[in-house]
Amino acid sequence: MQQSRNDVQVWALRVPGVASSSLDLSALDGEERRRLDVFVHDVDRVRYGFAHAALRTVLGVLTGSAPERLRFARASCPCCGGPHGRPVLASSGVEFSLSYSGELVLIGVASDAVGVDVEPVPELEVAEQLARVLHPAECEEVGAALPEDRPAVFARLWARKEAYLKGLGTGLGRGAAVDDVRGDLPGWWLTDLSVERGYAVALAVGSPVPSTVRVHRALPG
Repeated sequence: MQQSRNDVQVWALRVPGVASSSLDLSALDGEERRRLDVFVHDVDRVRYGFAHAALRTVLGVLTGSAPERLRFARASCPCCGGPHGRPVLASSGVEFSLSYSGELVLIGVASDAVGVDVEPVPELEVAEQLARVLHPAECEEVGAALPEDRPAVFARLWARKEAYLKGLGTGLGRGAAVDDVRGDLPGWWLTDLSVERGYAVALAVGSPVPSTVRVHRALPG
């Protein structure tokens, strides 16, 4: 499986149930295993383990490397220059992003910087409270929607914002009110993906040229 320029691949995967889960976590490294051990609840352990094992499987196929041999590093932070920017592969130029929430895991892979995010649609009260920290134009859009539509409108904007900030490598350190993500941003292409009811999914690519997006629902064999 090869990655072409302006070609973005997204894997939208369902987390296996705790009771039926027999995860193969043999490819995880020491740091991933330490993080895995921190979780108290089985559902959180399964979600984390599945997400990171799936990421290694995808990147292993795309780079022709054994999943357990992949080594991750951090790019420089655009805000301060520190070594805590977006995650990168230590020995490959393939760009990737990982997001998981609820029952969904999202993996995005591209030639340019990329960010993906999946967000469950919240309750109305939560959406209205969190909308206050958005860019003023985004907050206005949430408030202008009918009450029954506001949670979905908010979730879409929040997913787009998280995807963009992940792609930049700043996370919310940049501030949720800085950028208006209702459309594209300078040097970045943003789009929504329809993956599963009850979730908002977004993709951000560090290129002004729209990308061809291929969505996979199963790991590469």
